[in-house]
Amino acid sequence: MSRKRVLVAHILGDEGKQMLRERDDIEVVEFANTIEQGQFQALLESFDAVHGVILGLTRFGAEELRRARGLQVVSRIGVGFDAVDIAVMTQAAIPVMVCANANHRAVAEHTLGFMLALAKRTEALSQLVRSGNWHQRYEHLPGELEGREALLIGCGRIGARVATLLLALGMRVKVYDPYLAPQQLPHGVQPVAVLENALASADYVSLHCPKTAETVGLLSAERLALMKPQAFVINTARGGIVDEQALYQALLENRLAGAALDVFLPEPPTHGSGLPSLANVICSPHLAGVSREAVRRMATLAAGNVLDIFAAEPNPQNAINPQVFKRAFHLSDAESASTIPYPT
Repeated sequence: MSRKRVLVAHILGDEGKQMLRERDDIEVVEFANTIEQGQFQALLESFDAVHGVILGLTRFGAEELRRARGLQVVSRIGVGFDAVDIAVMTQAAIPVMVCANANHRAVAEHTLGFMLALAKRTEALSQLVRSGNWHQRYEHLPGELEGREALLIGCGRIGARVATLLLALGMRVKVYDPYLAPQQLPHGVQPVAVLENALASADYVSLHCPKTAETVGLLSAERLALMKPQAFVINTARGGIVDEQALYQALLENRLAGAALDVFLPEPPTHGSGLPSLANVICSPHLAGVSREAVRRMATLAAGNVLDIFAAEPNPQNAINPQVFKRAFHLSDAESASTIPYPT
């Protein structure tokens, strides 16, 4: 019996590994999620065939594809796909699959947690108690979210969930997403056609767009300068969508009130310097979408996507380049989409 070989980042949840290992026709090869790129390329080249890869942090482009003889699918543990060269994979008719609907709840709740921590000044107040400065508490009064204005940049699955949570708290929610028509947005939000027009009034600007050539540096120095000094920036999307040096300067000079960041460029950020070193920044280590529950969902989806491709029964909702299905599996137009979705 011919077996399919699948290279799997070790961080894939146990549920996903079990799905693969219980199959007699699948050989699983684990590799470290932090493997150096050259070592990963050598690993690919060491096999006569690699039929599937399940990736965490590892980049995958033309050089990796050249070494992965017999490749049929690239599966990501998560919804981000900026580490995969989509154009190269599409040209080669290799489906790139993500875990749609696996972690949007986790990221949305993390975003809300960030927003509440900024408003309630959680870190500063905790430090007052720990440092014995209890009586300075009136110098650090917290705020409220009700009645405040949030501007969401991107309104895919994550952005839509964030909007729902914020509306439930009585916030005014504006959305900038040039890829969606107003009728596609959650009920109760106000669509924004021009990003610059909404920055000045926003109390919170939260990023929920994918990292693409169009969105790198989207929140630029010029756009940050349009925000009011009392405003906050939240990024749970990808490092590089915000101009981090410009954000650092704005926070250092108190031209912005604060920021909450789950992602950086590079990752990890330099210890003891840059944005994480500022007192008005709270941060987490790119973990917004990695709740215990989401890990289980992502594991089964990432493994399931590989098995679906091997069975020629792909789920277009999980594909970044579903247009390749027609070439790969000889599907009809009705079964093979022609556009890249917006899986955030």
